[in-house]
Amino acid sequence: MSGLTTTWARLTPAGRALAVLLPIVVIGGAGTTALLVAFGGAIGATIGANIPIVRFLAASVITFLITVPTAFLLIYMEMKIIALMNLRIGPDRVGPFGAVMSVVHGLKVLMKEDYTPPSVDVPVFTLAPVVVYTASFMTLLVIPFAPALTSMNLELGLLYFFAVGGFGVVGLMMAGWSSFNKYSLLGGIRAAAQAISYEIPLTLSVVGIVILTGSLSLTAIVAAQSGSFLDWFIFRQPLAAIIFFIAITAESNRTPFDNTEADQEIVAGFATEYSGMRFGFFFFAEYVNVFIVSALFSAVFLGGSHAPINLPFHPEINVDLGTLGIGLPLLAGLAPVVGTILCAAPIWLFAPRVRTWQALLGGFLIFGGLSTAAIGVWAVAMLPPVADLLFFLLKTFTLVFIFVWMRGTLPRARIDQLMGFAWKWLLPASLLNIFATAIAVLITG
Repeated sequence: MSGLTTTWARLTPAGRALAVLLPIVVIGGAGTTALLVAFGGAIGATIGANIPIVRFLAASVITFLITVPTAFLLIYMEMKIIALMNLRIGPDRVGPFGAVMSVVHGLKVLMKEDYTPPSVDVPVFTLAPVVVYTASFMTLLVIPFAPALTSMNLELGLLYFFAVGGFGVVGLMMAGWSSFNKYSLLGGIRAAAQAISYEIPLTLSVVGIVILTGSLSLTAIVAAQSGSFLDWFIFRQPLAAIIFFIAITAESNRTPFDNTEADQEIVAGFATEYSGMRFGFFFFAEYVNVFIVSALFSAVFLGGSHAPINLPFHPEINVDLGTLGIGLPLLAGLAPVVGTILCAAPIWLFAPRVRTWQALLGGFLIFGGLSTAAIGVWAVAMLPPVADLLFFLLKTFTLVFIFVWMRGTLPRARIDQLMGFAWKWLLPASLLNIFATAIAVLITG
């Protein structure tokens, strides 16, 4: 026992993690294999008889799992972009170009003490961050990343998005009320007032698009924008696009409309009494919301997964892999070895001080990068869903960049300015857009 203790003490954190995870992976893999061998036929028959349920569960799990990495990526973008705007370097120590720093921040939040103040309403206080994060995750289910990559293709997808997205405000109100703190209560009240004010122009701004498409399905709205970029609704409904963008900025509590957690006024608003993992849920939900509203704007106004122009051709390469026979596994095994040697040869020849193993390691990394890029180009050219997803993510992260840009440049609006702008300007403008669209449809038939 003392020998095991000494060995454990000498291990690095990575070694300890590997020592714990490796037996779990081995035992889990062996158990899964045994179950598949023993009950494979029954499991396959059950899955085949319940394909819709299995597809929904798989889509829900995958959608939930991508939310945390998405939040980490947006946190890194915000730190790096705002640093460059301020003529700073930003994170550059942990990982390449500081890319892992956001993961460190997330783990730091999750490892802090999860303290519950004695005066709070414990059940409501505990459930509030769960409600906020669940609302964000559930709205992501109807986002059409590509025609073949939509978790739930609902006929009332747009209505579902607005209805479920409103639950996030309920979570903020729960957090503000249950914290028994005046600053938290003010933050919750501000969140409710802001949501009520901006939900109306947000919903009315897309009525013009519903009139033009005759559908509330996000997939149908994206399909109606097929063709060139001139068919996108941002050019056919410019006033609606402006109203929609301002409203989603307020709905996601981003600068200049982040009055619900204004540090200079109400400490941290609804999150004042939270710490540890429960604060982390609020923290992650905010960044997931930024991605979701950017994805929604891309789908409704920027053509979704459609390319800006129609490509005149689509290359098709048909290769019968069966004709290669035993040469296929031989080729797959030799390609990395030969590619690594070829990429390492220039390093070894032109850098005499580099050792052979270092040249081989560099050649392996270069070959891995080149082969990954080649596979990506092939996938974009040959697999339409990959190209569609690439265009959609490019538009979405462009909007994310705009949100980060706004946070680094714009001052926060006063709460009275925020409310007055919604009721005095956005609401009349959204009604005007509806009437103008309806009259245009009647005139043009």
